[in-house]
Amino acid sequence: MNGNINGHLNGHLKNGNVCEKVNGNSDEKFNGKTVTKFNGKLTNLKGHEKCMFHHDLELDHRPPTREALLPDMSSSYRLLLTSLGEDPDRQGLLKTPERAAKAMLFFTKGYDQCIEDVLNDAVFDEDHDEMVLVKDIEMFSMCEHHLVPFYGKVSIAYLPNKKILGLSKLARIVEIYSRRLQVQERLTKQIALAVTKAVEPAGVAVVVEAVHMCMVMRGVQKINSKTMTSTMLGVFRDDPKTREEFLNLVQSK
Repeated sequence: MNGNINGHLNGHLKNGNVCEKVNGNSDEKFNGKTVTKFNGKLTNLKGHEKCMFHHDLELDHRPPTREALLPDMSSSYRLLLTSLGEDPDRQGLLKTPERAAKAMLFFTKGYDQCIEDVLNDAVFDEDHDEMVLVKDIEMFSMCEHHLVPFYGKVSIAYLPNKKILGLSKLARIVEIYSRRLQVQERLTKQIALAVTKAVEPAGVAVVVEAVHMCMVMRGVQKINSKTMTSTMLGVFRDDPKTREEFLNLVQSK
């Protein structure tokens, strides 16, 4: 094995993990899993293809928990306060770095969630083919360009195709994708694609209306401006009457 892999192995062996040779030099076993080396790297550990923690793809591992990130994040906020000319040791700021770190983890908790976990078997067989609409779902997110909030409301409609989704799960889907660093355009499409994946409907429509603090607090400082985005899939894109019905329902009080 090359030195890079040896370094990782030594660290894992110290933690009590098992490594053994099988079938000569080409295959090895890590924690009971057989993996194959190709050009000096271990290649068939599924799920490591885009791993941000072990770029060599060679070992089973568990990424750090969100709570484990708090010390480094707190240190970063402390450095930020110092850079602003503040004294992070004065009474009012003494616990601010930790508070800010915890707040940021909450604002971005969507990174820890996936659609499968949230749906939780809330997809039901139902012979219903008329529009289902949930409107004015409150939404809070963080602009990835300036790390300041944007907030507003989301309206979601779909035309069922033998399957329906528990109504609260539409709001849960909004939470998953809004609680990440975002741009509104991407958020709108991600919600629509998630509903499509969940129940494979005949069509999905999503409208998001939001106020962006990066436009209100800085830059052009237009406090009354709102941004609207929409994504139309399936029947909502192809049939003007269905799209018009949805838009009329969204705009009605």
